[in-house]
Amino acid sequence: MPTTSPSNRRAKSPQPIDSSYAHLQPQAVDIEKIVLGALMIDSDAFALVSDTLRPETFYDPRHQHIYEAITALAAGERPIDIMTVTEELKRLGYLDSIGGEMYILELSSLVASSAHVEYHAVILKQKFLARQLISFASNIETKAFGEMTDVDDLMQEAESELFELSQKNMRQEYLPISTILNRAVDILQKAAQNTTGLTGVAAGFSAIDQITNGWQNSDLIIIAGRPAMGKTSFALTLAKYSAVDCQKPTAFFTLEMSDTQLANRLMSNVFEIEGRKMQSGQLDPDEWQRFDKNIERLRQAPLYIDETASLSVFELRTKARRLVRERGVEIIFIDYLQLMTASGMKFGNRQEEVSAISKSLKSLAKELNIPIIALSQLNRGLESREGNEGKRPQLSDLRESGAIEQDADLVLFVHRPEYYRIYDDGKGNDLRGKAEIIIAKHRKGATGLVTLRFRGEYTRFEEDSRDELPAGDGEIVGSRLNNLQAGPYAAPDYPDDPLGHASGDVPY
Repeated sequence: MPTTSPSNRRAKSPQPIDSSYAHLQPQAVDIEKIVLGALMIDSDAFALVSDTLRPETFYDPRHQHIYEAITALAAGERPIDIMTVTEELKRLGYLDSIGGEMYILELSSLVASSAHVEYHAVILKQKFLARQLISFASNIETKAFGEMTDVDDLMQEAESELFELSQKNMRQEYLPISTILNRAVDILQKAAQNTTGLTGVAAGFSAIDQITNGWQNSDLIIIAGRPAMGKTSFALTLAKYSAVDCQKPTAFFTLEMSDTQLANRLMSNVFEIEGRKMQSGQLDPDEWQRFDKNIERLRQAPLYIDETASLSVFELRTKARRLVRERGVEIIFIDYLQLMTASGMKFGNRQEEVSAISKSLKSLAKELNIPIIALSQLNRGLESREGNEGKRPQLSDLRESGAIEQDADLVLFVHRPEYYRIYDDGKGNDLRGKAEIIIAKHRKGATGLVTLRFRGEYTRFEEDSRDELPAGDGEIVGSRLNNLQAGPYAAPDYPDDPLGHASGDVPY
């Protein structure tokens, strides 16, 4: 083969997987010949197998080169036959190495038609996948014998590689519109039977549910905020409504707090007992009564808490699948995304790793067909901005990766102006005890701003009955919603707060 050939300049040709095992690797060389012959006698055959076969699918290196030439012809919209394939192999510098023109003629003479080419292609794909699995298992086995190998890391690597292998070889079939419409109509009919009008898992806040129609299946929802904004409290309030009030099986992965700490905050939320008293155990008689009255209700809630620190996306996938299969979990919360890892995969920097985590969460939500709500940190950029408008988060403030914004179906920011000692909106409206839930991205609908009450002493968010005023343009009665018009956000029209309560700060 000429040293100046285009193939040498571009890249090395694909090689078969090492066959130095106890017995011959899975292969079907005779079928490879039949498939290649069929492709050269039927110009329409390539379209039937192009999404099934790749050059490396073939076991024989000669056949890899021939299929690469056929693929190049198809990409250039040139005819595929004996002569064009021969000329393309000559151009690529492979003709001599595959056996010359005589071998091409031999392949084309093996078949009379391409009638079974799709069936034969599936066989080749199965053989290729079997070889990949053998190589994967051999690699893991070799590493497992190493005395310095960390078994936990190896398990993460094994799961990562196996998942990547399955994703690469997954074939997504197209569906007729009739099948898709049947699914859509079924969802519509179920929604019509639901008196709330929601098509997803309810958030428990009327204004948020009105704009989102509930947390939708297969959606990745990001709840973001700076430290001390109360995003964990907000997520816990949502999880409490789902599991305790609606009895929907709910999973909560807490990467920062222990499960006991989370349980204490949940009890404070449900029992309306201050968090400091839950920690000290110094409850008043009426608080003990509330505790005794509600503890069994909380015990019976289908809420499952996992406190694995540095949880990897692969551990999450395994646990989430089991929770959905065995417990019927309908929604998953993760606190928080930046504490997760993608062990077993190599990245150039942390931003690439966060991007991979974000994509994996979206993929998992689609696979399980449930909403996944992940909390996220924001970068420090907004701290340098002035005023309430400046302190309001923007999508560009999402920490470490723009992929989070790209992958998310819904992005909500939790913002409490009083944390920055902003107690007035400039229009005479009191902001103490107020929290803004900013819906900054909504792939399926409108964006907006909802104002809630934040009760820091109980680590919970509540709808504010005082906001039940006549709705104007872009506002929803109940918790106040203002559509985001200009700006990054239009300034909200807060009602007066005659009580002027200030909430306690919590570091989450």
